[in-house]
Amino acid sequence: MRTHTVVYPGTFDPITNGHIDLVERAARLFDKVVIAIASSERKNPLFSLEERVALTRRVLSHLDNVEVAGFNILLTDFVTQQGSNCVLRGLRAVADFEYEFQLANMNRAIKPDFESVFLTPAEHLSYISSSLVREIASLGGDITPFVAPAVAEALTEKFKS
Repeated sequence: MRTHTVVYPGTFDPITNGHIDLVERAARLFDKVVIAIASSERKNPLFSLEERVALTRRVLSHLDNVEVAGFNILLTDFVTQQGSNCVLRGLRAVADFEYEFQLANMNRAIKPDFESVFLTPAEHLSYISSSLVREIASLGGDITPFVAPAVAEALTEKFKS
């Protein structure tokens, strides 16, 4: 039996309700969804890779066909290791398209059978980004509409001082 696996890569610093929306929909479309959390040290993430993996596992634990893994290798290699040739990417706005188009073509240049699948978040979640959530949290704002309760708690703890 052939299974269809999609890999959803990102930094997820932190995972937001927009990410969760895309994962829940992908979990209905694919047999298996692997959330691939990039170490992204050059982005200087707020949360360590281990913290991001743990938070993501916690907020997605209700989905039986979703796995979460950290990675620090070439994405095309990681996807191949997962038995897939397909990644999921989210498009929030037209501004995302140019970058995602370039990334999809570069991945296909590296690995010709590589495919990218694009989903858009629900309209009421389309403006949410991890960087905006971090900024609001750092200034003491209410982030509960944008992230799962476990993520809101973790952000509040990070910015206590």
